[in-house]
Amino acid sequence: MYPNERSLVKRMEGKPFALIGVNSDDKAETVRKAMQTESITWRSFMDGGTGGPIATDWHIRGWPSIFVIDAKGIVRQKFTGMPQGDALDKLIEELLKEAGG
Repeated sequence: MYPNERSLVKRMEGKPFALIGVNSDDKAETVRKAMQTESITWRSFMDGGTGGPIATDWHIRGWPSIFVIDAKGIVRQKFTGMPQGDALDKLIEELLKEAGG
């Protein structure tokens, strides 16, 4: 999972794109270690477990869950589990075109 995210962040550098992560681990040390060992450079929040407030508010039922939000703040797609093939990349490219990026 993290190699795909690192690659995506690198490809989108300089474009109107942001990746925000939410970590469902319940220990801060586990989160810090993962961020360091997995080279997580994007903003990531700790939710304190799978029943944390972010997971609860966003009705997360599976991991990973990916929400693609457009430039207007509208959720355009939700993936539960890893998207198949290049579905995520195609969607992001489409939304970048819409946003003029």
